[in-house]
Amino acid sequence: MRIIGGEYKARQFHPPSNIPTRPTTDMAKEGLFNMINNSFNFDNIKVLDLFGGTGSISYEFSSRGTTDITTVEIFPKCANFIKKTAQEFGFTGIKVMQMDVFKYMESCREKYDVIFAGPPYPLPNLGDIPDILFSYDLIDGEGWFILEHNPDHNFEKHPHYVKSKTYGTTTFAIFTNAGKEKSED
Repeated sequence: MRIIGGEYKARQFHPPSNIPTRPTTDMAKEGLFNMINNSFNFDNIKVLDLFGGTGSISYEFSSRGTTDITTVEIFPKCANFIKKTAQEFGFTGIKVMQMDVFKYMESCREKYDVIFAGPPYPLPNLGDIPDILFSYDLIDGEGWFILEHNPDHNFEKHPHYVKSKTYGTTTFAIFTNAGKEKSED
């Protein structure tokens, strides 16, 4: 695997083969970060990466200059890999929380400019994640919540939904607080 953009572009990392992850493809990551780049200055945002997996999304943010990233991952082997890789690359702005994503959201008292969630596709409550996240008011102002999912899910009727982009079998649905305001008009 490799970082696809920013200062560390083309830098490779090698997750252990026996960790329970489904890494986002390079093509999908490139499309995702092009969208984010058009709306945010990476140097000035606070990021929450839920279901951190290999840490790939956190590394992409860090490589582009983001210095305040919280990565939440429940599996110890994955969390340790993210910590180790971030340290090897010199990414000092990545904080790894080894805990359940839903417990983290419930206990979190911070707000983020960009929240990314790349849950396992067969997660039984994947469709509930936007409602859960917005119930905890974790997005700052006009920030984005980005949910990675497969084409089996459709969030177009969600009150916070803004748009989706699909790359192969990966879809990124984007939600904002503004979506809520639009639905209240």
